[in-house]
Amino acid sequence: MKTNAIVFREPGKLKVEDIDLTAPAGDDVVVETLWSGISSGTERMLLEGTMPPFPGMGYPLVPGYESVGRVARSSPQTDIEVGTLVFVPGARGYIDARGLFGATASHLIADAAKVVPLPESLGEQGTLLALAATAHHALALAGTRLPDLIIGHGVLGQLIARTTMALGGKAPTVWETSARRRDVDTGYPVIDGASDMKTDYASIIDASGDPGILDTAIAHLARGGEIVLAGFYRDPLSFTFPAAFMREARFRVAAEFDRFDTDAVLALIADGRLSLDGLISHRANPQDARDAYDTAFNDPNCLKMILDWRTCS
Repeated sequence: MKTNAIVFREPGKLKVEDIDLTAPAGDDVVVETLWSGISSGTERMLLEGTMPPFPGMGYPLVPGYESVGRVARSSPQTDIEVGTLVFVPGARGYIDARGLFGATASHLIADAAKVVPLPESLGEQGTLLALAATAHHALALAGTRLPDLIIGHGVLGQLIARTTMALGGKAPTVWETSARRRDVDTGYPVIDGASDMKTDYASIIDASGDPGILDTAIAHLARGGEIVLAGFYRDPLSFTFPAAFMREARFRVAAEFDRFDTDAVLALIADGRLSLDGLISHRANPQDARDAYDTAFNDPNCLKMILDWRTCS
């Protein structure tokens, strides 16, 4: 088998090429991809060569963990029928390329236990499931309060805010430095953090990915308050100790989402409590991937870029 894939040959070098696939195992499904999302966090670091040491790192690699497609081949060992619309958080089976995370290709070999069946109505918005599940995971950490402040109003920050309210929380305040991303219609206030005089936020979630954010966040934290790190940080994080000491600040790190989170998000969507509308801003043909990645990484108007593999058929 062959697949048309986005390949990072080395840092700074992106190619669109046909690569060989291994034969699927008995617990695999073969998925014909419809849409793939571009991550402006992890994929940017992978392409720039600035990704911190990570299991499976190495080039060449096929990136991506935000794909939606239709099952083209299954087996009796799996319970997923051919034709099922699924979310694919990662794929494997590439010859002469690593899969990190491997889902940005026209045809995918994936572990049937890891793909997530989707309702047909979700369509291209299914590419947002990884980010929505990441948002839910940050909120569902044992003992964590729902946030009253979220830092960052990109896709992840917006999903954290929407999910907070879907779970019954009060409308949080959101900080955003970009005027474009503040000027949107939401059910919660989005402000420039520099103008915020409040210093008693009980629970703060950072979705900005800014490694220098901690001192600023601590200055607005209530005594005994908590800061949850939900972004992915390229550089080491540090903070000045006395302010954190005076507040008895607590810090938590939200790791990778799991199946509990994807199931919870799909339930919130099915109940009408959570919407993914308005988060996909740009679409591109995978053959134009170089320009698409440049836009996703560098255009401040790009909230979320997806590649539409249907345009390659």
